[in-house]
Amino acid sequence: MKENDELIICEVDIYKSPIKLKEPFVISLGPLAYAQNVVVVIHTDRGITGFGECSPFMSINGESMDTGFIVGQYLARALKGRNALDIAACTQAMNKTIYANASIKSAFDMALYDVAAQHAELPLYKYLGGAKTKKLFTDYTVSIGDRQKMVQDALKIKAQGFTVIKIKLGESKETDVERIRLIRESIGMELPMRIDANQGWAVEEAIETLKAMEPYNIQLCEEPIARWKFMELPHIRKESPIPIMADESCCDHHDAQRLLQLGACDFFNIKLGKSGGIFDALKIIEVAKTNSTRIQIGGFLESRLAFTASAHLALTSDLIIHYDFDTPLMFVEDPVIGGITYGDHAEVTVPETPGLGARMDSNYLAKLEKMTI
Repeated sequence: MKENDELIICEVDIYKSPIKLKEPFVISLGPLAYAQNVVVVIHTDRGITGFGECSPFMSINGESMDTGFIVGQYLARALKGRNALDIAACTQAMNKTIYANASIKSAFDMALYDVAAQHAELPLYKYLGGAKTKKLFTDYTVSIGDRQKMVQDALKIKAQGFTVIKIKLGESKETDVERIRLIRESIGMELPMRIDANQGWAVEEAIETLKAMEPYNIQLCEEPIARWKFMELPHIRKESPIPIMADESCCDHHDAQRLLQLGACDFFNIKLGKSGGIFDALKIIEVAKTNSTRIQIGGFLESRLAFTASAHLALTSDLIIHYDFDTPLMFVEDPVIGGITYGDHAEVTVPETPGLGARMDSNYLAKLEKMTI
């Protein structure tokens, strides 16, 4: 940011953005039929407009579309009149306004970075110091449920050319191991699989389940136990033949530092809706560098708008090696103009246009419930 350079926030639009899914997305914490998202649009006095989005997840970050819509109005008032280019000060203002609420804060953070990168006339990944030195391939997720349906879903994903499949688990050892066995018998052993228990197992059950799954070529396991039992993760990690990824137990850089000190995991899963946005996600990456901890960038049920921001972030570090950008492919409609594209084998391409390179279609926004501050 150049000295004395300012873009003053003069207006903020907040939208409720529910989007139906092609079929329910089911994890151990429950089913979801809609992405219940919030879109934030920050307008500045020099005509640059920034877009942001979040997907509040009640059972994980304790927020909803409705709470995000209300809390967003507090945040908008706190930011109005501030310099959008001073993201550190804007972040501090949001944190002083209200504790937690990381999901809705991430939408504002995203819009601020969109403004800043546009002002710098750089794609967001370059503004963040990143480079296109690697290819990004997203996984695709199989919801937890009937075993035969999970098998059929895995076969469809393989046939569509995805390079890795993610399987939602977290019910019981017997049921989950059987699910993985049946899927492997159907799709073969070559295609890598990741599993995500979403906190569903007890401690010893997690160890027994992971040991039983050793023969099935599992890349990693996300959040095997309840997030508040993170002190047990080092024990699970030591006993498990499958690497452990911290997800719900790793929200911000403080969590990451704690997990690293405990030796609790092999991977961090960064989601902007947990970290509060890019500003603190970059701090998690810095923590990861101290121990070369590898990283996955994921998300909740955001559209291509927010996942474009996540993909830009994914180009900022060689420690980021896994990409979980599949949920926009689950929507019945795509309201985003520009943004990431999905190519052969689900390769994700990041736009080269200044800023985020993505925005919401104005015709789509015109149909939504809106508040302007």
